[in-house]
Parts: sequence; C-alpha cells; structure tokens
Amino acid sequence: MSPMNPIDPDTPIGPGVGEGLPGAGPRRTRRAAAAPPQYVLTEDTPVYVISVAAELSGLHPQTLRQYDRLGLVCPDRTAGRGRRYSARDIQQLREVQRLSQDEGINLAGIKRIIELENQVTALRSRVAELVDSLEGAATALQQREAAVHASYRRDLVPYQPPTPQSSALVVWRPKR
Repeated sequence: MSPMNPIDPDTPIGPGVGEGLPGAGPRRTRRAAAAPPQYVLTEDTPVYVISVAAELSGLHPQTLRQYDRLGLVCPDRTAGRGRRYSARDIQQLREVQRLSQDEGINLAGIKRIIELENQVTALRSRVAELVDSLEGAATALQQREAAVHASYRRDLVPYQPPTPQSSALVVWRPKR
C-alpha cells in the first residue's frame, strides 16, 4: 500500500516515494502554486526601456527623450516616471526617422503628419461603428416590417378605385 499524503490524506503518495533514503519518511508533495496572472503582450504593451528602444529604433536615447518632449512619440511611464516603449512606439520612432532623414521633413511637419494620421484612424473607427449601427438598425427595421406584414388579416381586400368604363357597384359581405 502507498504511504498517505500528510497534507491531503485522500491523495496517496506514489509507490517508492521517500522510501529507501536514510531518515526519509514519506515526502510531502508540493501543491501547485497559484498560477501567475496571464499577461497578454500586444503591440501596445509598454515593455522596452529607453536604452532597448533606442537600440531597436537605431536612434540615440537622447533623441528619444527629445521626441518625447516634442510630443512625436509619447511612451508610457512607470510609477518612478521611467519611460516604457511599446512595439508600436518603436515602429513610430522608425517612421519619424524615415520621414526626417529620407523625406527631409522637419519635426514640426512630422508631428502634424502623425496628428493627421491619428485623426484619420479615429475617423475610420468611428465610420466603422456607424456602419455597424446602421446595419443593425436596418435589420431591426426589416424585422419590424416583417412582423407588421405577418400580422395582416387575410380577409381584407385591398381597395381598387373604380375604373371609368365600369359603372357596376360591388358589395362585399363577410361570411358569418
């Protein structure tokens, strides 16, 4: 018979566990520690310190500080006010560098370009929300219209205006 687990008497310790060692009695089994919270890393998760961000973007750390002061790339801050850059921030740093060096655009122009791109992104998102809302309203309207049509009484006859050639009078009496 297997030795009993002193922590959880209902769970036996496997055969041979703790046996054969001098002075060893039944070993305690470890309970699994509470699983750490699952962190989801996205491209917006701030994980890079300024030195790593500078290396990844190919810029000097002082340049990154200057871009932060100018509002070109604004990283998140830690509790101690340290900068933390995300993958999206690194991508934006590379774009600022490309616009500055390859296109010859000054930093004020780059800031305006970034603002306009952010505005376009926000507007596209808003348009998508409005389209979804409109499609939902159209679907609801069609459902309501179908419900109204389904509620029509089938014994009603649509009115047709008399034609000028006919002078006959038609009287309709419902069956009782």
